[in-house]
Amino acid sequence: MSEIVVDNLTHTFGKGSDSALTVLDNINLRLESGSFNAIVGTSGCGKSTLLKMMAGLFDPSDGQMTLDGDIIKGTNRRRGMVFQQDAVFPWMTVARNVSYGPRLRGASKEEQAEIEKKWVQMVGLSGFEDRWPRELSGGMRKRVDIGRVYANDPDVLLMDEPFGALDAQTKERMQSDLLDTWSATRKTVVFVTHDLEEAIFLADKIIVMSARPGRVHHIEKVSLPRPRTNDMRLTDEFLTIKRRLWAMLEH
Repeated sequence: MSEIVVDNLTHTFGKGSDSALTVLDNINLRLESGSFNAIVGTSGCGKSTLLKMMAGLFDPSDGQMTLDGDIIKGTNRRRGMVFQQDAVFPWMTVARNVSYGPRLRGASKEEQAEIEKKWVQMVGLSGFEDRWPRELSGGMRKRVDIGRVYANDPDVLLMDEPFGALDAQTKERMQSDLLDTWSATRKTVVFVTHDLEEAIFLADKIIVMSARPGRVHHIEKVSLPRPRTNDMRLTDEFLTIKRRLWAMLEH
Protein backbone atom coordinates (compact mmCIF):
# COMPACT_ATOMS: atom_id res chain seq x y z
CA MET A 1 0.00 0.00 0.00
CA SER A 2 1.16 3.57 -0.73
CA GLU A 3 -1.83 5.86 -0.25
CA ILE A 4 -1.21 9.57 0.36
CA VAL A 5 -3.77 11.55 2.35
CA VAL A 6 -3.56 15.34 2.62
CA ASP A 7 -5.64 16.65 5.52
CA ASN A 8 -6.53 20.35 5.93
CA LEU A 9 -3.07 21.39 4.77
CA THR A 10 -2.14 25.07 4.67
CA HIS A 11 1.26 26.58 4.09
CA THR A 12 2.38 30.15 4.66
CA PHE A 13 5.92 31.26 3.94
CA GLY A 14 7.15 33.62 6.66
CA LYS A 15 4.19 32.85 8.90
CA GLY A 16 3.80 35.48 11.62
CA SER A 17 5.83 38.11 9.79
CA ASP A 18 4.70 41.23 7.94
CA SER A 19 5.71 39.62 4.65
CA ALA A 20 3.81 36.35 5.23
CA LEU A 21 2.59 34.72 2.01
CA THR A 22 0.01 31.93 2.03
CA VAL A 23 0.60 29.68 -0.98
CA LEU A 24 -1.64 26.72 -0.08
CA ASP A 25 -4.96 26.89 1.73
CA ASN A 26 -6.98 24.02 3.20
CA ILE A 27 -5.88 21.25 0.83
CA ASN A 28 -7.65 17.91 1.22
CA LEU A 29 -6.74 15.00 -1.05
CA ARG A 30 -6.69 11.22 -1.13
CA LEU A 31 -4.32 9.67 -3.68
CA GLU A 32 -4.96 5.96 -3.90
CA SER A 33 -2.25 3.34 -3.89
CA GLY A 34 -1.00 2.53 -7.39
CA SER A 35 -2.77 5.50 -9.00
CA PHE A 36 -1.31 8.02 -11.44
CA ASN A 37 -2.21 11.56 -10.36
CA ALA A 38 -1.47 14.86 -12.08
CA ILE A 39 -1.55 18.34 -10.52
CA VAL A 40 -2.17 21.33 -12.81
CA GLY A 41 -2.68 25.03 -12.23
CA THR A 42 -1.38 28.45 -13.10
CA SER A 43 2.14 29.54 -12.13
CA GLY A 44 2.43 30.35 -8.44
CA CYS A 45 -0.55 28.26 -7.33
CA GLY A 46 1.60 26.04 -5.11
CA LYS A 47 1.84 22.85 -7.21
CA SER A 48 5.56 22.36 -6.66
CA THR A 49 5.31 23.40 -3.01
CA LEU A 50 2.71 20.70 -2.41
CA LEU A 51 4.86 18.11 -4.18
CA LYS A 52 7.95 19.05 -2.16
CA MET A 53 5.95 18.60 1.04
CA MET A 54 5.00 15.11 -0.14
CA ALA A 55 8.72 14.49 -0.58
CA GLY A 56 9.31 15.68 3.00
CA LEU A 57 11.57 18.57 1.95
CA PHE A 58 9.71 20.86 4.36
CA ASP A 59 6.67 20.75 6.63
CA PRO A 60 3.28 22.48 6.22
CA SER A 61 2.33 25.41 8.43
CA ASP A 62 -0.93 23.71 9.39
CA GLY A 63 -2.53 20.35 8.73
CA GLN A 64 -0.66 17.25 7.69
CA MET A 65 -0.12 14.64 5.03
CA THR A 66 0.36 10.93 5.59
CA LEU A 67 1.64 7.94 3.67
CA ASP A 68 -0.24 4.82 4.71
CA GLY A 69 -1.22 6.52 7.95
CA ASP A 70 2.30 7.66 8.86
CA ILE A 71 2.88 11.42 8.97
CA ILE A 72 5.26 12.55 6.23
CA LYS A 73 8.16 14.29 7.90
CA GLY A 74 11.61 14.43 6.36
CA THR A 75 12.86 12.50 3.34
CA ASN A 76 13.20 8.75 3.02
CA ARG A 77 13.45 6.18 0.23
CA ARG A 78 9.71 5.42 0.28
CA ARG A 79 9.27 8.66 -1.70
CA GLY A 80 11.41 9.28 -4.77
CA MET A 81 11.61 12.67 -6.50
CA VAL A 82 12.32 13.55 -10.14
CA PHE A 83 12.94 17.26 -10.80
CA GLN A 84 12.66 19.24 -14.02
CA GLN A 85 16.39 19.93 -14.08
CA ASP A 86 18.83 17.12 -14.76
CA ALA A 87 20.05 15.54 -11.54
CA VAL A 88 22.42 12.97 -13.02
CA PHE A 89 25.92 12.79 -11.59
CA PRO A 90 28.31 13.82 -14.39
CA TRP A 91 31.19 11.79 -12.91
CA MET A 92 29.24 8.50 -13.08
CA THR A 93 28.30 6.36 -16.05
CA VAL A 94 24.65 5.63 -16.84
CA ALA A 95 24.82 2.29 -15.02
CA ARG A 96 26.51 3.75 -11.94
CA ASN A 97 23.97 6.58 -11.80
CA VAL A 98 21.12 4.07 -11.86
CA SER A 99 22.54 1.92 -9.04
CA TYR A 100 23.55 4.87 -6.85
CA GLY A 101 20.81 4.42 -4.20
CA PRO A 102 21.21 0.65 -3.74
CA ARG A 103 24.99 1.11 -3.64
CA LEU A 104 24.64 3.61 -0.77
CA ARG A 105 22.51 1.07 1.10
CA GLY A 106 25.24 -1.52 0.80
CA ALA A 107 23.98 -3.66 -2.07
CA SER A 108 26.50 -6.25 -3.20
CA LYS A 109 28.21 -5.94 -6.58
CA GLU A 110 26.02 -8.76 -7.88
CA GLU A 111 22.86 -6.95 -6.71
CA GLN A 112 24.06 -3.71 -8.23
CA ALA A 113 24.69 -5.41 -11.56
CA GLU A 114 21.18 -6.91 -11.56
CA ILE A 115 19.62 -3.56 -10.70
CA GLU A 116 21.60 -1.77 -13.39
CA LYS A 117 20.63 -4.32 -16.03
CA LYS A 118 16.94 -4.24 -15.11
CA TRP A 119 16.44 -0.49 -14.90
CA VAL A 120 18.73 0.55 -17.73
CA GLN A 121 16.62 -1.74 -19.92
CA MET A 122 13.31 -0.55 -18.40
CA VAL A 123 14.03 3.10 -19.23
CA GLY A 124 15.24 2.32 -22.75
CA LEU A 125 18.98 2.85 -22.36
CA SER A 126 20.33 -0.61 -23.15
CA GLY A 127 23.66 -0.23 -24.90
CA PHE A 128 24.41 3.05 -23.12
CA GLU A 129 25.38 1.58 -19.75
CA ASP A 130 28.97 2.81 -19.94
CA ARG A 131 28.26 6.23 -21.43
CA TRP A 132 28.85 9.46 -19.51
CA PRO A 133 26.01 11.99 -19.06
CA ARG A 134 27.82 14.50 -21.32
CA GLU A 135 27.43 12.00 -24.17
CA LEU A 136 23.63 11.81 -23.79
CA SER A 137 20.76 13.92 -25.09
CA GLY A 138 18.43 15.75 -22.69
CA GLY A 139 15.79 13.03 -23.06
CA MET A 140 18.32 10.30 -22.33
CA ARG A 141 19.56 12.08 -19.22
CA LYS A 142 15.97 12.30 -18.03
CA ARG A 143 15.67 8.54 -18.54
CA VAL A 144 18.70 8.15 -16.27
CA ASP A 145 16.97 10.30 -13.63
CA ILE A 146 13.84 8.16 -13.76
CA GLY A 147 15.78 4.90 -13.77
CA ARG A 148 17.79 5.96 -10.72
CA VAL A 149 14.65 6.82 -8.75
CA TYR A 150 12.91 3.57 -9.71
CA ALA A 151 16.03 1.54 -8.89
CA ASN A 152 15.82 2.82 -5.31
CA ASP A 153 12.40 1.08 -5.14
CA PRO A 154 10.24 3.89 -3.70
CA ASP A 155 6.56 3.36 -2.95
CA VAL A 156 5.71 6.80 -4.36
CA LEU A 157 7.20 8.58 -7.37
CA LEU A 158 6.98 12.39 -7.23
CA MET A 159 7.66 14.18 -10.52
CA ASP A 160 7.96 17.97 -10.85
CA GLU A 161 7.55 18.86 -14.55
CA PRO A 162 10.17 16.27 -15.52
CA PHE A 163 9.63 16.65 -19.27
CA GLY A 164 9.15 20.42 -19.33
CA ALA A 165 12.50 21.16 -21.00
CA LEU A 166 12.19 18.53 -23.76
CA ASP A 167 11.11 19.05 -27.37
CA ALA A 168 7.57 17.97 -28.28
CA GLN A 169 8.50 14.70 -30.01
CA THR A 170 10.85 13.57 -27.23
CA LYS A 171 8.29 14.60 -24.64
CA GLU A 172 5.57 12.41 -26.17
CA ARG A 173 7.93 9.46 -26.39
CA MET A 174 8.96 9.92 -22.75
CA GLN A 175 5.31 10.08 -21.68
CA SER A 176 4.55 6.76 -23.38
CA ASP A 177 7.67 5.14 -21.93
CA LEU A 178 6.82 6.41 -18.45
CA LEU A 179 3.36 4.83 -18.70
CA ASP A 180 4.93 1.52 -19.76
CA THR A 181 7.20 1.59 -16.70
CA TRP A 182 4.34 2.62 -14.41
CA SER A 183 2.14 -0.17 -15.76
CA ALA A 184 4.87 -2.69 -14.97
CA THR A 185 5.43 -1.43 -11.41
CA ARG A 186 2.19 0.29 -10.34
CA LYS A 187 3.93 2.77 -8.09
CA THR A 188 1.80 5.64 -6.84
CA VAL A 189 2.73 8.64 -9.02
CA VAL A 190 2.13 12.35 -8.39
CA PHE A 191 3.05 14.38 -11.49
CA VAL A 192 3.11 18.20 -11.59
CA THR A 193 2.77 19.77 -15.04
CA HIS A 194 1.67 22.94 -16.85
CA ASP A 195 0.71 20.84 -19.88
CA LEU A 196 -2.97 19.84 -19.86
CA GLU A 197 -2.51 17.37 -22.70
CA GLU A 198 0.29 15.68 -20.78
CA ALA A 199 -1.87 15.45 -17.64
CA ILE A 200 -4.82 13.94 -19.52
CA PHE A 201 -2.65 11.43 -21.37
CA LEU A 202 -0.88 10.19 -18.23
CA ALA A 203 -3.24 10.41 -15.29
CA ASP A 204 -6.16 8.61 -13.69
CA LYS A 205 -6.95 11.75 -11.70
CA ILE A 206 -6.15 15.41 -12.40
CA ILE A 207 -6.15 17.86 -9.49
CA VAL A 208 -6.84 21.40 -10.71
CA MET A 209 -5.46 24.08 -8.38
CA SER A 210 -6.86 27.59 -8.10
CA ALA A 211 -4.63 30.66 -8.25
CA ARG A 212 -2.73 31.65 -5.11
CA PRO A 213 -3.48 30.79 -2.43
CA GLY A 214 -3.71 27.37 -4.02
CA ARG A 215 -6.85 25.39 -3.28
CA VAL A 216 -8.28 22.26 -4.87
CA HIS A 217 -10.67 23.75 -7.42
CA HIS A 218 -11.65 20.55 -9.23
CA ILE A 219 -10.73 16.88 -9.47
CA GLU A 220 -11.08 15.36 -12.94
CA LYS A 221 -11.27 11.58 -13.19
CA VAL A 222 -9.89 10.50 -16.57
CA SER A 223 -11.74 7.47 -17.92
CA LEU A 224 -9.66 6.99 -21.07
CA PRO A 225 -8.84 3.28 -21.41
CA ARG A 226 -5.38 1.89 -20.73
CA PRO A 227 -2.95 1.30 -22.25
CA ARG A 228 -2.98 4.86 -23.57
CA THR A 229 -1.94 5.45 -27.16
CA ASN A 230 -1.03 8.69 -28.93
CA ASP A 231 -4.06 8.55 -31.23
CA MET A 232 -6.25 9.07 -28.14
CA ARG A 233 -5.05 12.68 -28.07
CA LEU A 234 -7.32 13.38 -31.05
CA THR A 235 -10.48 11.72 -29.73
CA ASP A 236 -13.59 13.68 -28.78
CA GLU A 237 -13.35 12.50 -25.17
CA PHE A 238 -9.75 13.69 -24.82
CA LEU A 239 -10.45 17.08 -26.41
CA THR A 240 -13.60 17.56 -24.31
CA ILE A 241 -11.60 17.06 -21.11
CA LYS A 242 -8.91 19.45 -22.37
CA ARG A 243 -11.46 22.18 -23.18
CA ARG A 244 -13.13 21.78 -19.78
CA LEU A 245 -9.84 22.03 -17.86
CA TRP A 246 -8.62 24.93 -20.00
CA ALA A 247 -11.78 26.89 -19.23
CA MET A 248 -11.21 26.33 -15.51
CA LEU A 249 -7.64 27.60 -15.66
CA GLU A 250 -8.64 30.63 -17.72
CA HIS A 251 -11.14 31.71 -15.07
